Amino acid sequence: MTVIDKNTWPRREIYDFFAGLAHPFYALTFPVDVTGLRAWCRREGVSFYPAMVYGVTRAMERVDAFLYKDRGGQIVKVDRLVPSFTDLHPGSEQFHIVTLEAGEDPADFCRRAKEKSAAQTAFITHGPWAEDELVYFSCLPWFPLTAVTNERDADPADSIPRVTWGRWQEEGERTILHLSLELNHRLLDGAHVGKFYAELTGWMEGL
Repeated sequence: MTVIDKNTWPRREIYDFFAGLAHPFYALTFPVDVTGLRAWCRREGVSFYPAMVYGVTRAMERVDAFLYKDRGGQIVKVDRLVPSFTDLHPGSEQFHIVTLEAGEDPADFCRRAKEKSAAQTAFITHGPWAEDELVYFSCLPWFPLTAVTNERDADPADSIPRVTWGRWQEEGERTILHLSLELNHRLLDGAHVGKFYAELTGWMEGL
């Protein structure tokens, strides 16, 4: 972790503008072509959901702005992001929240995620990570998603991205998934989302 000197931070003026808002958050939803990722999942014999969780987390890590966090007015840059995702108990409508480090191998992450979810008995677990290192994920596979908002405490310094998607849709030979992000405008702008989109789609196309 690196503590940022706000006096020399290029984003200081933008941060100060949005720091004056009680609700500096915004949400946006956009289509992502996941055809390549689905094909990779079939080849590797792994589930799409954890593979998408992995891909989004690593794409965010490759965009510098996603690593900046607001800790009550102090700006820090963390070294990693850790996915924390909802998952259903088998044969149940009840869910729990699974959290584990992404690692370097997407197939290994998918296997570890499946094993940890199956073994987990608590609703949520804790580990050796700071809360604002997390990325919160949720999936609504029962219907296509066009927009969403998530619950949160009324803390305008909340720096944790919320990521949600629903059911994918077949469009000819392509598979399209609508991806929703909820972000803090103190730290992240549309240009950063554009870089994230390029990283994510580039990764999936290269699998």
